[in-house]
Amino acid sequence: MNLIIIGMRGAGKSNVSRRLSVLAKRTVMCTDVLIEYENGGRSISQILDDDGGDWRAFRDMEYAVVKKVAAMTNVIVDCGGGVIVDLDENGEEIFSERKVAELKKTGTIIWLKGDLKRLARKAAKKTEQRPTLDAQKSTEEIMRRRLPFYQRAADVVIDIEGKDRQVLAEKIFRQFETRL
Repeated sequence: MNLIIIGMRGAGKSNVSRRLSVLAKRTVMCTDVLIEYENGGRSISQILDDDGGDWRAFRDMEYAVVKKVAAMTNVIVDCGGGVIVDLDENGEEIFSERKVAELKKTGTIIWLKGDLKRLARKAAKKTEQRPTLDAQKSTEEIMRRRLPFYQRAADVVIDIEGKDRQVLAEKIFRQFETRL
């Protein structure tokens, strides 16, 4: 069984995944890192910039990577914050039936749920690795719209507020230890 970690940008998915990896003695597969690897080492920001900001093409790349990691067994999957979305014909974010279905084939989806305003403030900054989500909408607005998508995708919800990342990893490990 795979443990699939989802959550908004800035929720600590990578940190918790790495800590959980040590406890569970499992490999971490990071979807964003795999996308970057498959694109010649370019960061996600570079990929999007080079593709003219084409999020639809990026979500298709993400789906291809999700299919690959979903075919693996006994790994921890550290998902990018937008793994639960695709784009409709108008370019609006919708729930990603295809990606979530692939992930659920071989794993349990664990949502690291945090305070929306705090995560939005943390995630609002663009870095080379973290592209701007949408120039027309605030980060908080995008995150608020995604909330029901995370809820729908999640098999387990873990509240992260005020909790140390090591404590969160230990909590997840204890919850799934007998099934690992």
